[in-house]
Amino acid sequence: MSEVGDIDEGFYSRQLYVLGHEAMHRMGAADVLIAGMKGLGVEIAKNVILSGVKSVTIQDEGQAEWSDLSSQFYLKKSQLGQNRATCSRDQLSALNPHVSVSAYTGPLHEKLLLEFQVVVLTDSSLENQKLFGELCHSHGIKFIVADTRGLCGQLFCDFGEEFEVLDRDGETPLSVMIQNITKANPGVVLCTDERHGFTNGTKVKFSEVQGMTELNTLSPVEIKDCGPYTFTIGDTSAFSDYKRGGVVTEVKQPCWLNFKTLTEALLDLELLVLNDYGKISRHKTLHLAFQALHIFVKNKQRLPYSWSESDAESLLTTVKELNEVAQLEELDEAAVRRLSYTARGDLAPVNAFIGGMAAQEVIKACSGKFTPLKQWLYFDALECLPEEEDNVAESSFSAKGTRYDGQIAVFGSALQEKLQRQKYFLVGAGAIGCELLKNFALIGLGAGEEGHITVTDMDFIERSNLNRQFLFRTEDIGKPKSEVAAQAVCEMNPDMNITAHQNRLDPNSEGLYDYNFFTGLDGVAAALDNVEARVYLDGRCVLHKTPMLEGGTLGSKGHTLVVVPHLTESYGPVKSNSNKAFPLCTLKNFPSRIEHTLQWARDQFEGLFKHTPENVNLFLRDGGFVNRTLDHGDAEALEIFEAVWSSLEGKEAGGQRPSSWEDCVRWARCKWETLYNNDIRQLLHCFPPEEVTTSGLPFWSGSKRCPHPLTFDPNNATHIDYVVATANLYGQIYGISGTRDQTSVQEMLKHVDVPAFTPKSSMKIHVTDEDMRKDKEKGSNDAEKARLEELKGKLAVPSLKSSALMYPIDFEKDDDSNFHMDYIVAASNLRAENYGIPAADRHQSKGIAGRIIPAIATTTAAVAGLMCLELFKLVQDHKKMSSYRTAYINLAVQYFVLSQPSRPQQFEVAGKKYTLWDDFLVEGRRSGQQEMTLEDLIQFIKEKYNLTVSGLFYGPAALYLGQKDRLKKSVCELVAMVTKADIPPHKKILELFPSFEEDEDCESVPRIGYLLL
Repeated sequence: MSEVGDIDEGFYSRQLYVLGHEAMHRMGAADVLIAGMKGLGVEIAKNVILSGVKSVTIQDEGQAEWSDLSSQFYLKKSQLGQNRATCSRDQLSALNPHVSVSAYTGPLHEKLLLEFQVVVLTDSSLENQKLFGELCHSHGIKFIVADTRGLCGQLFCDFGEEFEVLDRDGETPLSVMIQNITKANPGVVLCTDERHGFTNGTKVKFSEVQGMTELNTLSPVEIKDCGPYTFTIGDTSAFSDYKRGGVVTEVKQPCWLNFKTLTEALLDLELLVLNDYGKISRHKTLHLAFQALHIFVKNKQRLPYSWSESDAESLLTTVKELNEVAQLEELDEAAVRRLSYTARGDLAPVNAFIGGMAAQEVIKACSGKFTPLKQWLYFDALECLPEEEDNVAESSFSAKGTRYDGQIAVFGSALQEKLQRQKYFLVGAGAIGCELLKNFALIGLGAGEEGHITVTDMDFIERSNLNRQFLFRTEDIGKPKSEVAAQAVCEMNPDMNITAHQNRLDPNSEGLYDYNFFTGLDGVAAALDNVEARVYLDGRCVLHKTPMLEGGTLGSKGHTLVVVPHLTESYGPVKSNSNKAFPLCTLKNFPSRIEHTLQWARDQFEGLFKHTPENVNLFLRDGGFVNRTLDHGDAEALEIFEAVWSSLEGKEAGGQRPSSWEDCVRWARCKWETLYNNDIRQLLHCFPPEEVTTSGLPFWSGSKRCPHPLTFDPNNATHIDYVVATANLYGQIYGISGTRDQTSVQEMLKHVDVPAFTPKSSMKIHVTDEDMRKDKEKGSNDAEKARLEELKGKLAVPSLKSSALMYPIDFEKDDDSNFHMDYIVAASNLRAENYGIPAADRHQSKGIAGRIIPAIATTTAAVAGLMCLELFKLVQDHKKMSSYRTAYINLAVQYFVLSQPSRPQQFEVAGKKYTLWDDFLVEGRRSGQQEMTLEDLIQFIKEKYNLTVSGLFYGPAALYLGQKDRLKKSVCELVAMVTKADIPPHKKILELFPSFEEDEDCESVPRIGYLLL
């Protein structure tokens, strides 16, 4: 950011949910130097600039070469021979208007480095690393070294003698409600029926404790003796008796770290971080091998030749000499040789991964947020090389004077040609999608005459996308993501063959993405942001035996998965619902956390401003609306009919349809009274503050907060904010214009007559969802049935049908002018005040109510890099499970787990084992031939697989359960008859699920792939 001040929340929206405002402010004061503008340097610079530091200076003395174009995405063929930093500056600067970007083309020197708070070296000599490392260490400058050689990468951090980490992991502090606290030494705290998640030594603070109020004023307390629901806190024997309530919240403690200089750290193997559990000791060998490479380059003034045996021997000899000091028990000689073979290479995916991690370390250095790397990390993807390395000809790896020279140096020209022939389908052009497309362009995927990439994304570019979806610019806002992304990567590599679609991938698009489309693909890449879409795409890939690359991020966390037909498990069905819905009674009557009040506010918004107008319009347009609604049950019908009728009738007829802006303000004021005063008074009438349960315990205890009604105050900011936002939204659904002028609204409120309210003793309030369900099952009472009949009569009045249509509102969190978040924040915080829940600011409210997924460019880049390394393996048709990797990473705490994928689960039918990849393919309708009957199909399965079909299902529809009259029908005829729908012409394969006489109890069976070709 150009100056320390207000943060552009629209631009940094998703990143703010990763880093927070304080960290972003600290970053806004940092000047960063990034030396070296080859592929790795530009990747780091891109991510750091997007993150929002004060300034970035890019330094490079060198000129662009052909081999740079394999990974430097801001260099063009026309710029060969020109300075890399100068050529890159303008495009890097365009990434973020808040960051000052400058280029320096001279050599590094002491005076230059002293101008910065963080210095990053890439493509540097060991001598410079030591020299500038000592300089930075002695002057308190954070120092990072990042390097990649072919399929290997290196990262080093030195943040000085004393570096303060303000937040080790960035996780939200744990917070739980209290059930009881003993008066003892030590006092035992019992939490409500949720596990507290604390560990011994955690420091916590107390709030809202009634009775033992001394706890509320204590400084953070260290807890001990943690059980799932209890912990101790020291001597509470002199405190007052505990009555009820209270919240205990984790207090994060800063920590101080000490770093060694690079020269010292070279000798300390304890500072090496393991990341791949398939290569337990390789990182130690690579530590020596990278040092040996520096020695090789210093002696020969060049890197080892690609796949040169003599150079590999020379490098290995040097590593062995270094090991005489290091004394490693085991040297991975094969890894040293492969490093030598490929060190001339410059691969975009490796740079993406190392560059994402290095940029995250820059963010840590600037902000004090998250735990830095201590201090070395080595990474390799040598398993990307051919599984069989026989008869390698050095000439096939030599430079060809093309943009892919840096990649040919690793894999050779044959694989390059194969990459260019690939046909891939990319689903999603958001953050990961942009990064994948960048990598695809650099490696030449689908960039040959026979190759092609199809990308689809139904979304349009928003301003909040610009902070991490780096292919987009301000002028692209409002345009389709897929089209802009495709155009951007064609600028990077003009040979790209790419078609952009704006289709949602779901059953409705199967006419386009059909059997012929999928069987014509070499693979699919999933860059999706929700589990349901991933599961659907995974199912399509399994059906068509298509390999799939999948990746996702959540803030600093990321994962990758490669799905290889017949070798690995698939992404699979949804295993659990991580977004558990809150109990309805909790939201309706017993909120205890701000998440509850925000969800309640969001539900209010949807009900008042979206669902009711939609129901009104359905009523006006659709003559069958009333009867169809009655089919949902009396309780739901009564609620919907009340809302529809009152929305259509004016106040003179007892309804609520406004005719003016003043009517909207009146309605909003009365709605405030209902929600924040009347409803609370009714609840307290049913359950007074001193209410006890049948077991004698206080009703209002544990997670049940005792509420209090609010009194409207036109001078209270939150009160008036609610009325203004609610009145404007109410006006919008009727096409009535409002105003933000609070003074005029306050004047109108003086003339609003708020009806008096008296709590009803006959009112029943449900305490649990189970109570609610049982009452619903009982059906409506006589009064409710009478009211339902009355409403049916009122809705049958012909004049109602001539009413004007309403304007439903779709919730949009990122437009600050539309009153949506104004409403959510005010509605939620007022309810929070009712229940004594601490309020949330607009930023926090937006994240929770808007269900925003935290995101940052560094994680996205790293994940896309790992996905594309798996792509190299798929293109080479690797057969060994040991060649592939799934990854789970957390850049906040340097957590990396790279491991082999899981094999597909086996199941047994009639003594024979199968996996999800084993289906029974049947050509049901060959060209020009009559289609099979059901009897033919059953006979085919019996003859080929020796299994007797006893039942056959198509989705939930039972096609056959022994009915003899169906045997002579064709399968398609049977499907159409049972589903009451014709099979679409594009449907070339039907998924049929049989049951077999030989194994009736088998839960899993191979499906029948019934081909209609």
